[in-house]
Amino acid sequence: MAEAPFEPRVVAFLCRWCAGAGADLAGTSRLHYPPNAVAIRVNCSGRVEPEWVMEAFRSGADGVLIGGCHPGDCHYVSGNYKTRRRIYLLKKLLAEIGIEPERVRLEWVSATEGAKFARVMKEFVTELKQLGPLNLEREEEKPSAAPVLPQVGS
Repeated sequence: MAEAPFEPRVVAFLCRWCAGAGADLAGTSRLHYPPNAVAIRVNCSGRVEPEWVMEAFRSGADGVLIGGCHPGDCHYVSGNYKTRRRIYLLKKLLAEIGIEPERVRLEWVSATEGAKFARVMKEFVTELKQLGPLNLEREEEKPSAAPVLPQVGS
């Protein structure tokens, strides 16, 4: 029996004002794009913490998309500039720990860019298929490497 082709799991953190509205427009316009993403709405892309991205990977995501307002159009003035700096540093960290930085994608999508959102999703899923599944060792699968220390005062 043939194995089913790999379908990447994507977590998409979308700014509610722009990228999230762009995703809504793609849907209401009936634009076709892969249904691989679980969308999580955030008030601003600047609220997406690197820990959230890492937790998405630990929870089984093969890729993480962060969508925000175009630079200069952030509803919270500078949130997307903060996001750009964070993602730059996060990608460096990912490379250091052996995760392909291409598994995180940052895109600026406005509320009127439903077609762009659909295109980005298609491209990202295609790139993730080429990378293959992300195989992280789960914490519960690793044997404890920490030495057992005696209790103080025992």
